[in-house]
Amino acid sequence: MKLLLDTNALLWLLNDDSRLAPAARQIIKDSQEIAVSEVSLWEISIKISIGKLQSVPELLDTIHDLGFRRLSLSNECLRLYESLPLLHRDPFDRMLVAQASVEGISLLTSDTFLKDYGINVISAG
Repeated sequence: MKLLLDTNALLWLLNDDSRLAPAARQIIKDSQEIAVSEVSLWEISIKISIGKLQSVPELLDTIHDLGFRRLSLSNECLRLYESLPLLHRDPFDRMLVAQASVEGISLLTSDTFLKDYGINVISAG
């Protein structure tokens, strides 16, 4: 399985947070490819800069060392994003939806309602 980690799932994984369910941990372990979006990295940086999140030491090195693929926003993702219905107003989540859709990969997230966008969503919690 190819998997895109939502920001919350990524942070829970890196912090060994108990909110990441054992089933989700097993899916991560069994996945053939795990992607982390540039969108999530921006979201983390923004939240750190406004004081909503503590710094995540060595974040980029850790993602690299774990063998996760960094996924950028392609032109196709941006075009799809523009056409997504406003089922959810969080721009970060909607960008992840667009990426999961274009890439044809599952999104691991606590926001399981994102499945309403027609993508495969796996519960992180």
